[in-house]
Amino acid sequence: MLIAVFLAAGLVCVSFSASSDAKNPSELDQVSTGGPYQLAGRVDEIVSGNANGYGPVQFSVVDDEGSSSGRLVVDYVGERADAFREGREIVVEGTMENGVFVGDKDTLLTKCPSKFSEEAADDTNVIIE
Repeated sequence: MLIAVFLAAGLVCVSFSASSDAKNPSELDQVSTGGPYQLAGRVDEIVSGNANGYGPVQFSVVDDEGSSSGRLVVDYVGERADAFREGREIVVEGTMENGVFVGDKDTLLTKCPSKFSEEAADDTNVIIE
């Protein structure tokens, strides 16, 4: 029984230490090599490859709308949601290799914009932070 408690406590410690916060492109643009990281940002431009499908794609990611700092190139192979396109927010896991973020296969998630965001922006009773 005591051994099971120690094993469970060890597992909890390892899982918490392995988790990390998502990094913006500006937090990784000076990193040449390292990882693993979770990258979160907005797709600025699809440089090569097909946005839809499964094959390789290369795209750039920036911190947010209108940001010119913190731009990273991402090389990725794997599943992509139909919603993947320029202007969409994404999260992807991977490593930095020679100044390029190399996404792990099948880890790309696309954040879809809320269908209520435009309606909320027009409503003076809604506070958007």
